[in-house]
Amino acid sequence: MKSLYAFQTKTPECLAGDVPAECTCQGLEVFCDAAKLRAVPSVSSNITIMYLQNNKIRAISERAFKGLYNLTKLYLSNNKITNLEPFVFADLHRLEWLIIENNRINRIYPLTFYGLKSLILLEMMNNSLARLPDKPLCQYMPRLNWLDLEGNHIHHVKNATFMSCSTLTVLVMRRNKISSLNENSFSSLQMLDELDLASNKIESLPPYIFKELKELSQLNLSYNPIKKIQIDQFDFLIKLKSLSLEGIEIANIQRRMFSPLRNLSHIYFKKFQYCGYAPHVRSCKPNTDGISSLENLLASIIQRVFVWVVSAITCFGNIFVICMRPYIRSENKLHAISIMSLCCADCLMGIYLFVIGAFDLKYRGEYNKHAQLWMDSIHCQLVGSLAILSTEVSVLLLTYLTLEKYICIVYPFRCLKPRKCRTISILVLIWIIGFAVAFIPLSNKEFFRNYYGTNGVCFPLHSEQSESSGSQIYSVVIFLGVNLAAFIIIVFSYGSMFYSVHQTAIMATEIRNHIKKEMILAKRFFFIVFTDALCWIPIFVLKLLSLLRVEIPGTITSWVVIFILPINSALNPLLYTLTTRPFKEMIHQVWYNYRQRRSKRGKGSQKPYGPSFIWVEMWPMHEITPKVTKPVLCTDSSDASVTTQSTRLNSYT
Repeated sequence: MKSLYAFQTKTPECLAGDVPAECTCQGLEVFCDAAKLRAVPSVSSNITIMYLQNNKIRAISERAFKGLYNLTKLYLSNNKITNLEPFVFADLHRLEWLIIENNRINRIYPLTFYGLKSLILLEMMNNSLARLPDKPLCQYMPRLNWLDLEGNHIHHVKNATFMSCSTLTVLVMRRNKISSLNENSFSSLQMLDELDLASNKIESLPPYIFKELKELSQLNLSYNPIKKIQIDQFDFLIKLKSLSLEGIEIANIQRRMFSPLRNLSHIYFKKFQYCGYAPHVRSCKPNTDGISSLENLLASIIQRVFVWVVSAITCFGNIFVICMRPYIRSENKLHAISIMSLCCADCLMGIYLFVIGAFDLKYRGEYNKHAQLWMDSIHCQLVGSLAILSTEVSVLLLTYLTLEKYICIVYPFRCLKPRKCRTISILVLIWIIGFAVAFIPLSNKEFFRNYYGTNGVCFPLHSEQSESSGSQIYSVVIFLGVNLAAFIIIVFSYGSMFYSVHQTAIMATEIRNHIKKEMILAKRFFFIVFTDALCWIPIFVLKLLSLLRVEIPGTITSWVVIFILPINSALNPLLYTLTTRPFKEMIHQVWYNYRQRRSKRGKGSQKPYGPSFIWVEMWPMHEITPKVTKPVLCTDSSDASVTTQSTRLNSYT
């Protein structure tokens, strides 16, 4: 609103006597804004407010404000002033506001402010000050209440700088280059209410730097490279209401730091997880990490509903297959054992989601009070280990099953069929590797720190820069090393299988039938690879982005953990069992026998056709006709190969 006065014309109400032609006047106020002035103009001695903003003033002479004893407010913002000489304001005994923002001032002296005994507000933001006077800054400003030095180049704050500023209530020094503070830098500011040191280069805070600030209610230390905060750093700030620690990685954070601050109502952290260390504070920001909120472990109602839905689908599908398998006579027991092992691993993912949903119910409405205890608890560590165990065993088993299919289809005459001992040994080895991967982070707290407790769902995706380099490296090795390699193997193997069948079909005589079978096979392969890609590609992308230091919203992590990661666990029973031809034939046989029993009821008992629960798994097929297994008896090797491959895949598709 002040700048609006610059467009007013001279009015009869002007009481300031003669006014320069470039300026306007109203009452005892003189407006010289944007008047292209290169020096301070001469004005009447009775003026009270003077606006000299947006001009081209480079220097202020010692006599520029001579005789202006009644001046109360002086605005010099947006000029090109480079220096303020001593005694330049010597006659301004009644000046209360001095605004010198957005200039080029690079140096001030204690005597610069000589005579400003009534000054209350001093604004010098966005200048080029590299240092403050070694002598007391407020020596000639005994009533100074507000000092704003934001956006300068100040490097150090010495003990003597604010020694005489006993009436100061607001001190703003954000966006400077302060790298170090002394223990007594602010000891004289016993009336200070607000201290803003944000966006500097402070690496450490002296233990008792805030000891004398008994009246402080707002403290901003955000965006400083502070490496460690003393446990009792804030103990003396008994009236503190607002504390800003945004952008600071507090490696040694604990509840003890904030528990003495009983009046603290607002606190601002870098991470939502830190809010759990200040559960008594009414308002904590950020109030969510996209996964959890101050009220709930799962922030979104969609997450809270679907964690149960996905858990139920995953558990039911896999338990159904596990319970059904022992009652089915299979020609390929080894393949059945592998599928059951896969279902067991996938079922663990459902149990993991069930536990997360249960603890979400337990902490409903008051999660922040229990957040840190939950993330540090053995329950969180174990449930996180369960998720990783399920994930890694499932990935390794899918890779093993894929390689087994690959060998049987691409090399049908190599007689590389798996034996019982070797199959069981491989399955045991896969589970041992899974347990090792899942529980190694719990063996060394110093190296991994709280590997599983970085978020409320206890899953170590580490989509942001981890607190521990060990955790980050381990996470990258697992997700971008082992799992990415497994995914590439699966994609390559299925591609090679389809190509092998396709090439053999081209050389065969019965092309139409083989093309039809190829299309069915292609669709099944596509859905298997597609679900794997849907599950793992988002995780690979997140890990890659985290390595590139790209900030990833927590909401994405929650969607990955609850919706994307369990995709394979929920769909594997469908892809590898429930939609296969043997299963559909078995269901058809059961339904046929059921109808037969109903139709024959009352006519006497008659044995139904065929056994009810016989599952003939032809793939990988170990018992095939001699005509197929012995290529020397085949007149056309391509026909034999197609017949073998088609037979092996017939029941699978």
